[in-house]
Amino acid sequence: MIAEGELCQQEAERWLDQPQAWQRHFFRRTEDVPGLLDRVLEAMLEQDYPRKDQFSVRLALEEALVNAIKHGHGFDPSKQARLRFRVTAEVVLLEVEDEGAGFDPSAVPDPLAPENLERPSGRGLFLIRTYMTWSRFNERGNGVLMAKCRARRGD
Repeated sequence: MIAEGELCQQEAERWLDQPQAWQRHFFRRTEDVPGLLDRVLEAMLEQDYPRKDQFSVRLALEEALVNAIKHGHGFDPSKQARLRFRVTAEVVLLEVEDEGAGFDPSAVPDPLAPENLERPSGRGLFLIRTYMTWSRFNERGNGVLMAKCRARRGD
């Protein structure tokens, strides 16, 4: 018998190979972020996702979008970032990529370490990793692919 998490992963992998099925949006400024979040959440509502899944996706996606603008582009409006997403009955797939140089996600300090608790930044990756089912960065470090598998009823 296949575990529920494996079914979600199989569903995600199936859609990764079908780029024509994804919605694409470009953005340059933080003012663009609320509209992008609304589009993803509307698609989740159409698939009747639970509120906790909607919250998780909104939080993680907002972090990824703002990080692309802030860290990837240094708030440079001449640079364009991309959001691709696909919402199915089982999984929400999100990809955010910017034109920046990228970074090494493994080099970002743990925000829960005692020496980092007072730092004003560094929690975005932690939130993405906590609230999404899985996430992975491209080799260059300027793009993140995230998936949120639908919560089971009663979770």
